[in-house]
Amino acid sequence: MNISDVICVPVRTGFYRDDQAAIRSGALQNGFLYDGEPLTQGFVSIREPGIAVSVMLVLANGQIAVGDCAEVQYSGVGGRAPVATVDDVLDQLRHRVVPALLDRDVTRFRDLAEEIDQQCEDGEPLSTAVRYGVTQALLAATALTHGITMAEVVQREYEIDIEIAPVRLFAQCGDDRYVNVDKMILKEVDVLPHGLINAVANKLGADGTLLHDYVGWLRDRILTRRVRDAYSPLLHIDTYGTIGIAFGGDIDRVVDYLGELAKQASPFRLRVEHPIDAGSRGAQIATYVKLRAALAARHISIELVVDEWCNTLDDIRLFVDAGAADVIHVKTPDLGGINNTIDALLLVRQHGLLAYCGGTCNETEISARVSAQVAMACGADEVLAKPGMGVDEGIMIVANEMARTMALVERRKATTSSTRSSSVAAP
Repeated sequence: MNISDVICVPVRTGFYRDDQAAIRSGALQNGFLYDGEPLTQGFVSIREPGIAVSVMLVLANGQIAVGDCAEVQYSGVGGRAPVATVDDVLDQLRHRVVPALLDRDVTRFRDLAEEIDQQCEDGEPLSTAVRYGVTQALLAATALTHGITMAEVVQREYEIDIEIAPVRLFAQCGDDRYVNVDKMILKEVDVLPHGLINAVANKLGADGTLLHDYVGWLRDRILTRRVRDAYSPLLHIDTYGTIGIAFGGDIDRVVDYLGELAKQASPFRLRVEHPIDAGSRGAQIATYVKLRAALAARHISIELVVDEWCNTLDDIRLFVDAGAADVIHVKTPDLGGINNTIDALLLVRQHGLLAYCGGTCNETEISARVSAQVAMACGADEVLAKPGMGVDEGIMIVANEMARTMALVERRKATTSSTRSSSVAAP
């Protein structure tokens, strides 16, 4: 099956992009907006609408495969790609991607995805947003060509021998970290609440008291409001480096604090994402190795999650080789081509670490659905409910995609088994 046309159109994302540097430096929230000047290059204001461009591949038989170019909420920091613009994304698509895709065969996904992901012009690769969206569309095109799910395409081409099944669903509460937790409890989300602890003064607390109290409230809320005693979610808090800021980067003090959080979370398991931002990839790896060793030496039961400074496939390889985390956040838009997300999830799994197939609230329903199928195919430990911060929408999109995919895969298995049985029984 060949591509007969490529249509590109700007679309909307499920949230906004924020200047993390300005927020972490103390920018005050005013309603839904922030007061003050942005600090990260490319931002016009501290909070602004996210951007996305939809790539539609028209196949020779008239079917349409879709992928969405999108970027993370916190662009331009932590070693990530700079802030994207719609004009730049469209320019790259029209002048570099469309000519490379017209009349190309999409019977196989992997080879063509890697070609696009690695494309360079005068030494300049395509932007991560462009590579992300185009490869999503290629994966969808191959699935349409064979009449199977994207998850099955991934497993066939990467020779993955595990069951395709739903993985843990991780919901994020945004700043509405109390009401949105109630929604998560009602829907029995597997992993919660993210927390968005991205500022010391009003979210972590100068001595960590605010987050400590919040974890206690979270524990009690689950215990008193869950419908079934068997419901025991995993707690996952993203702290954006604020713990390190509050305790001056002192690993011993950070470990003391994490130990108190673990006690506060009991009887639930606790994951803490990005407690310290060390300022560079190398420093982050070294710091996390020390932090993880210190937690183990003191038998503190916390799973350390890496995010910033672990953005590309090469970054992930270095963190995995160093054993610098318990959980690797495979942040899908930051890796460019979705083929890199697949490689990263498999790499983490093969090394015995836990893979979190994440991303951002600032994506679209298309990229969320692709991420869900890839997470299932690769046996990720958890997948982010995205896009948006309204909780219900992200849960619906990702959970329903996993449920539908599972049903289709099971139907195909049953049909194949029935056909084989009939063939054996035939005279």
